[in-house]
Amino acid sequence: MGELLQTLIQRPNFIVFAILFLWGIYIMTAHPNLVKKLIGLYIVQTSVIFFLVAFSAKEGATVPILLTDTASVDALNYANPLPHALTVTAIVVQIATLGVSLALVSAIYRKFGSLDEDEILEQLK
Repeated sequence: MGELLQTLIQRPNFIVFAILFLWGIYIMTAHPNLVKKLIGLYIVQTSVIFFLVAFSAKEGATVPILLTDTASVDALNYANPLPHALTVTAIVVQIATLGVSLALVSAIYRKFGSLDEDEILEQLK
């Protein structure tokens, strides 16, 4: 338990990411308004992107491109490109998800005249 606390004190950004993630989950579950649910989803996705960016940061690293033929390569000197590629992919997915979700919410509002989840469920009964 002491090691976990020590790690969290050294990297407070992980605490912030967890708080953002939980806050987004709370917004999605607690509010009946569909637009507020989308805002909560956006906060959750943004916290995951921030986590990937912070997790992939490496001090003193360079790009993983070898300009000469060397037999021994020290991997500690290079940044891992995979988290950066995942971050770009997550941003594209986030934008696409938000766009499609807003289009669906707009269609729901045109059909039911409300964005409140409870009112829409009442009309469906």
